[in-house]
Amino acid sequence: MSRGPLTYYSMIVELPNRMVSKLEQHAEQLNALGHPSRLSILRYVVQGGPEGTAAGEIQSKLDVPASTLSHHLDKLASAGLLRSRREGTFIYYAPELDTLKALTDYLWQDCCKRGKGEKCC
Repeated sequence: MSRGPLTYYSMIVELPNRMVSKLEQHAEQLNALGHPSRLSILRYVVQGGPEGTAAGEIQSKLDVPASTLSHHLDKLASAGLLRSRREGTFIYYAPELDTLKALTDYLWQDCCKRGKGEKCC
């Protein structure tokens, strides 16, 4: 399952087959990260860089059964946090770095403001 970068329009995010608010999209992404195994998987894939990490390598490193790993990778990809590509019999997963940056930016964008326009972080 391969995804392109998300496109932001004001408060609306365009995803394949649907339009959702930024808040809903980021909540879905955080929900995908809300499981310790998925967070570990994402961190390991991010360490592998934009070229991606083979599913078998992720499975070996994190000691996760193949069917469980497949479920977690699908959840992360569906949230737009990972993309995949097939090379022969191997599937590589790579981080959607722009999406991850947008998520962390969203979390920090109003840091300490409370409507005052000041930043403390």
